[in-house]
Amino acid sequence: MSAVEEKLASLGLTLPAVVPPLAAYQPAVQSGVYVYTAGQLPMVDGAMPCTGKVGAEVTAEEAKDLARICALNALAAVKSVVGDLDRIARVVKVVGFVASAPDFTGQPAVLNGTSELLGEVLGDKGVHARSAVGVAVLPLDAPVEVEIQVELVSA
Repeated sequence: MSAVEEKLASLGLTLPAVVPPLAAYQPAVQSGVYVYTAGQLPMVDGAMPCTGKVGAEVTAEEAKDLARICALNALAAVKSVVGDLDRIARVVKVVGFVASAPDFTGQPAVLNGTSELLGEVLGDKGVHARSAVGVAVLPLDAPVEVEIQVELVSA
């Protein structure tokens, strides 16, 4: 087990299986020393824990928890490409999308779920640049979708 997965275990978390693509794309691809994930939904065992717009059917706190799940799914996608999460030199960028009620403006706080998890698991390697974007709707009526870019340690 990698040090990253040991850290996850110490937090009571396990790395899930990679969420299968919903369309014609790969969950993650490597280009040089970078791995880019596709947008990761908060799927758990093949199902969406809840659906709807944040600030309406879904609370900001629930959405923050869903953003943590997205981060776990993103790490699983990275592992599927590189085999060992200890190869992560750093998380470079996180882009998060929040399906938002028209008056909801708390997208950054929702995406803290992803950012905080990456920091807990990867320490300084988890510190990243980030965008938090409010959108009208996401695939499968998901409240949150997250993609990450990581840099790998040179082989």
